[in-house]
Amino acid sequence: MASIQKFNELKSLIEGLDADADKFFNKGNNAAGTRVRKGLQEVKNLAQAIRLEIQEAKNTK
Repeated sequence: MASIQKFNELKSLIEGLDADADKFFNKGNNAAGTRVRKGLQEVKNLAQAIRLEIQEAKNTK
């Protein structure tokens, strides 16, 4: 998968967390907080993968 596709996936993942973040922070829904934490872990892992691809691309130029 090309980096731009992963970057777009990252943006979609973050946008998908919006509703659960609202439920947790504004309505106190603890289950939504758990989903946000899980989603943020996925964001972290995907962001790291993108960072590595970018670094590899820079090193091969």
